[in-house]
Amino acid sequence: MARLLGIDPGLRFTGWGMVDAIGNRISYVASGVIATDSALSVPTRLAYLHQQLEQLIARYSPAEAAIEETYVNRNGTATLKLGYARGVALLVPAQCGLEVAEYGAKTIKRAVVGTGAATKEQVSIMVQRLLPGAKIPRADASDALAVVICHAHHRATHRSIACGVIMA
Repeated sequence: MARLLGIDPGLRFTGWGMVDAIGNRISYVASGVIATDSALSVPTRLAYLHQQLEQLIARYSPAEAAIEETYVNRNGTATLKLGYARGVALLVPAQCGLEVAEYGAKTIKRAVVGTGAATKEQVSIMVQRLLPGAKIPRADASDALAVVICHAHHRATHRSIACGVIMA
């Protein structure tokens, strides 16, 4: 069994989700959102995000982490701020000794729904079906659980191939 952490980074809201994975089977552990106060300075908000991610990792002891890759949008300032938060979300697990994987939005949607063109609503519905009983406070937490579901499926497939077993 491996405990896995998924992170959907954002400066205002960073979603997180934790699952236990045994082969292709996953079970929900916890999820939530780290919210920062937009009235505070960006460095203060990043420090808070860093502290909260450290506490989360200390509390749940995941073995690996996965993060959604950044997409570039039309608003350069928003993209830059997302990049700051993403940097912290990549840094903290690495500092804690976790292997960190990154997945693009289409890869995540394909792993969870079966198509890279899935809507956010379709992803959310499938996350709830794949993780019955999950308490999902916001869309950011649902997105983080989608990231970790994707990672669980990819790592199970890669481990099977590495062992000489190809899954159909």
